[in-house]
Formats: sequence, structure tokens, C-alpha cells
Amino acid sequence: MSGTGQDGGTAPGPYSPAQQPQGFGPPPPPYSPAPPPVPQQPAGSASFADGGPDFLATDRRNAVVVDSEGVSFERGGRTADFAWSHIRAVPYKGSYGGTTLMVAVVLADGLYYECAVDARNGATLQQWFAELAPVLGYYLGGRPQ
Repeated sequence: MSGTGQDGGTAPGPYSPAQQPQGFGPPPPPYSPAPPPVPQQPAGSASFADGGPDFLATDRRNAVVVDSEGVSFERGGRTADFAWSHIRAVPYKGSYGGTTLMVAVVLADGLYYECAVDARNGATLQQWFAELAPVLGYYLGGRPQ
């Protein structure tokens, strides 16, 4: 067992310059966070002279409104209003069947409220998604959803 450094053999010698272990390369550049996103005007929306873009989805019983004041849910004739200053996130998704918009408001204290609005068809639901995303992006200004 010669040359292994065990059992009285010789220990391996120092590395030659060609055998020098290579590091992982130069250090990475210093971290600099990306600037916060700038709210963009949603495509196809009118001027924001009235305070900002808005979104409305409604069916026979329920409605979701997103505007410069915050988010409002109407369920069966009762209305719940949530101001932007109290809102942490506004997640949304479509139902399994593909014709219902489900929107939730998550408040700063962790409480959340939900509202579901039935679309006439899948195309209407897709249109709502296309309209809702930029409006929420405008008001939430890069906050996580």
C-alpha cells in the first residue's frame, strides 16, 4: 500500500501547479435589489382621471369591484368593503368547471374573505382574468399575491 499515506507508506506530496485545486471562480457581483415595479396603465383602459383603473365582475347574486378605494364584495345583497391600506393580498382563480371567478381578500391581520362570481361562459372568465390582473398589479404595486 505504498503512496497512500496509510500503514507506514509515504504521504502524498504537495500539489504541483498544474494539479492545484481550482476554486469556484471569482466572487459573484455585489447584490443590488431590483427597483420596485412602476404601476402601469392596463392596456385598453381609459384615462385614470377618476383615480385609477377599475374592475367589475357581476352575476345575478354576487359582485366583485376593484377600484381606487379598495375591493368590494357583494354577496346576496350584502356588501363588504376593504380599503387598500388594510389589504395584504388579493388572490384569485377560476373554478374547476371553468366558469366561476373566485376572489379572496387577505387583510393585514391575516383574516380573509371570499366571493365567487359566475361568468356566462369560459370566454367571459378569461376576459375577467385579463382585466383583473393589471388592475390588481396597479393597486398592489408589486406586493406578493
